Amino acid sequence: MRAATIAWALGLAITTAQAAPLTLHRGVGVHEWLNWSPINADGSYVWPPYRSEKEWLAGSRPLSDWPGGEEFARIESMGFDFVRLSVDPGPLVASHGKQRQEALEVLSNAVKRVTSSGLNVVFDLHGVSQVPAYSMALIQDGADTEGVARYREMVKDVAQMLVEVSTDKVALEPYNEPAYYPCNSGGSDDWQRIMAATVRDIRSVSNSLTIVATGACGGSIAGLVNLDPDFDDQNIYYSFHMYEPHSFTHQRSDKPNGFSSGLPWPASSGTPGSVAARLEARMDVAGLSPAEKRSNLAEARGVIDKYFQENWGQSQLDVSFQKVVGWAREHGIPSERLFMGEFGVILMSADGRMGAFDADRLRYISAVRRLAEQFHIPWSVWEFSNPYGMSVILPAGPALPDGELLKALALRRP
Repeated sequence: MRAATIAWALGLAITTAQAAPLTLHRGVGVHEWLNWSPINADGSYVWPPYRSEKEWLAGSRPLSDWPGGEEFARIESMGFDFVRLSVDPGPLVASHGKQRQEALEVLSNAVKRVTSSGLNVVFDLHGVSQVPAYSMALIQDGADTEGVARYREMVKDVAQMLVEVSTDKVALEPYNEPAYYPCNSGGSDDWQRIMAATVRDIRSVSNSLTIVATGACGGSIAGLVNLDPDFDDQNIYYSFHMYEPHSFTHQRSDKPNGFSSGLPWPASSGTPGSVAARLEARMDVAGLSPAEKRSNLAEARGVIDKYFQENWGQSQLDVSFQKVVGWAREHGIPSERLFMGEFGVILMSADGRMGAFDADRLRYISAVRRLAEQFHIPWSVWEFSNPYGMSVILPAGPALPDGELLKALALRRP
């Protein structure tokens, strides 16, 4: 019996040592399907939770706009090899026992639906705010809180469900853009403790399930390079989201009748004066009053001036990637186990209120994609389909892929 036990332990050690992460290269986020789970009038989740595939596709356009057939097969035909599948953890945290198992069964079937099309899945627990009690505020009060304990217990159940689906096709990303700040060593060690403990939780379920770990500070590069991967094993990816500079990738205003758009990429291809003049022209077309125009221009000028003063372009992108690759090298982690889990640029809206011109957007996306591939970093573009300007599928009309965006991603139109 003792000899058998030793042999089993040695076999486990060998299996763990030889473990390698799920193969990922080029992915796309699917966010609108299993996030924002339907809720009742009293704010509770409709049960069983989550939308059907048809409800997702019809969420922002008529279902008749879609071409029909297998949508995930179409994603695969574009050249993507995985989907980063966003899932609201709220219904899972809110439920227990048999009810939670019902929710997990819904999600298990969804994952199998995607993998049956030949795609791998990064199962992204992606908290949203529609039910405040189960938003990511649940985990923001420190590593030793009841909220974190409840969330970690839920993650173990998700890990078990995914193991039963297939560790050869699925990875688990337990947190999306955790908001522990500041983004340097001056902060507390709460996020370090939470991430390390969650890795241990998942490993108590499976050594073969690939984990996508992340730093704090919104999942940024700054957050990742402040993470100590003292929990590392060969079956972990390390995520960062690439929205640098945010002033370019997310051009929009939160003001009523706000306009914030038109910064060029790279900055050297334009001037502050030309950006302001074109912005003012778009406001004229929209019929803004002189007072509204003055207010918008006053807000925009600070952003415009800073962007051009920093002269954003290829060299700054190079520095950003060197930071994350340098962090990986320092910790003995190959760049192939980094994971650019999100990147993208808001496309200018039809009314000109937000976003970048298409040519600038495409230049940025191509540059970021090329840098990731230079370092053999798998990537996932944000996202497959939405009406908000970051979308592989054109945001209005027949649900066709954006052919120019696919070219920038070195993919193909099916």
